[in-house]
Amino acid sequence: MKPLNEMKVSFLSRSSNEAFARATVAAFVAQLDPTVDELCDIKTAVSEAVTNCIVHAYRDTIGMIYITCRLFENGSINVRIRDCGCGIQNIEQAMQPLFTTQEGERAGLGFAVMQSFMDQLHVTSKPGKGTTVTMKKTMERRPEKHG
Repeated sequence: MKPLNEMKVSFLSRSSNEAFARATVAAFVAQLDPTVDELCDIKTAVSEAVTNCIVHAYRDTIGMIYITCRLFENGSINVRIRDCGCGIQNIEQAMQPLFTTQEGERAGLGFAVMQSFMDQLHVTSKPGKGTTVTMKKTMERRPEKHG
């Protein structure tokens, strides 16, 4: 299916850019007239994915984060967030709730949060090459208001 619209953005893996990423995707998705809850779900999932890039993929360095967002006629969105960081050794293990590679304040719930707020989540990764998180969600279609 050909997208109605598409945007791409890239930025440095600085924690200050997490809010930028969340707001950018939300502003782009607003074209589909999502509900407030749908928009909050998308923003939360994007925030978690970008935070994973910042905290885990690039750890003690700064690298690029790439976001591609596509909107489709059926009201669905596809958000792909990619890094060129350290990669994930074991994706299945990394996606388990409470698993984290960093002790301290990290809860290990990033992927679980993404899964709970989006309809589909797919993760690919190559150690030493980076990780790509692809998330999909279809907006609830509301009757158009005439008047």
